[in-house]
Amino acid sequence: MMSSDQALMARALELARKGLYSTHPNPRVGCVIVRDGCIVGEGWHVRAGEPHAEVHALRQAGDQARGATAYVTLEPCSHHGRTPPCADALIAAGVARVVVAMQDPNPQVGGNGLLRLMQAGIAVQGGVLEAEARALNVGFIKRMEQGLPFVRVKLAMSLDGRTAMASGESQWITGPAARAAVQRLRARSSVVLTGADTVLADAARLTVRPDELGLDAEQSALAASRAPWRMLVDGRLRVPLDAAFFQAGAAMVATCAAAEARDRYLSQGHELLALPSSSGQVDLQRLLVELALRGANEVLVEAGPRLAGAFARLGLVDEYQLFVAPKLLGSSARPLLELPLARMADAPALKIVEMRAVGDDWRIIAVPAC
Repeated sequence: MMSSDQALMARALELARKGLYSTHPNPRVGCVIVRDGCIVGEGWHVRAGEPHAEVHALRQAGDQARGATAYVTLEPCSHHGRTPPCADALIAAGVARVVVAMQDPNPQVGGNGLLRLMQAGIAVQGGVLEAEARALNVGFIKRMEQGLPFVRVKLAMSLDGRTAMASGESQWITGPAARAAVQRLRARSSVVLTGADTVLADAARLTVRPDELGLDAEQSALAASRAPWRMLVDGRLRVPLDAAFFQAGAAMVATCAAAEARDRYLSQGHELLALPSSSGQVDLQRLLVELALRGANEVLVEAGPRLAGAFARLGLVDEYQLFVAPKLLGSSARPLLELPLARMADAPALKIVEMRAVGDDWRIIAVPAC
């Protein structure tokens, strides 16, 4: 049976999820303030630069915050950023107890907010529904702890594991419900990344289309207010600047080509990153580090078998989202990943964490087993 602390933290997490599409590069945070067993204030962080969840909840609670308990999904901040410290706001409001789901993963600030609360005489309890809170902010946590974004690879395939016909034709393997789910994956991501092969074969744009998200009006509006960065990995600059991908808006291009080409892209509103490696391919590890330095929490890879396979071979994938259509494309169609393996012992092991129907298709979420 769920305790009252867990039930109220569950409500705070429900509020935090409202920021799924809008808080980048900040974490998704919710707050509930309770006095005498009644909720007197609620809030959630909407977007970077705006008030944090605690501030919204305290404003709603007003004088009733004095002597109350605050439930927060992430340790209240203790530093001045674009907004004042939330720990100070809770202290000034006179709350008597603060329950947090998890400590701030930022090694420079983690624990300081809780310490400040305790020094002010406020009772503090941590670790309530911590696993759920960590799952909501996997990208922010990984960026803080490892200096890398959380990488999802999305793949759409037939029942026989094929992603496109031999000609490259791939629209559409899956149905409308699966495509809406992919739109939501894009909307929650900091970066949507693809390769030259996909852009050239499918005229891909990788935009978020709010009318296809399948969300309510509030969430669709939030998703529309923050577009993810669009990243093209194009080692030899094969995609022309008049392609649909570039016409859809500003983009970033990772390449092995000489930096001299940078001005040509910059003049049209795009950014060129020269990241060659010893293999002659774009250095994907360096690319992820660069994206993390720019505040990217979650990267969605929507690419063909070559680039998706490269991420897999390098051990850079945190999660696979596989959309499986009830179709057979045949033995001449393109494989899921370019992943040359000689022995069964070399096959990477995955753990399936979720499998459910999405319209007429199935979605499998899998993570590396080790």
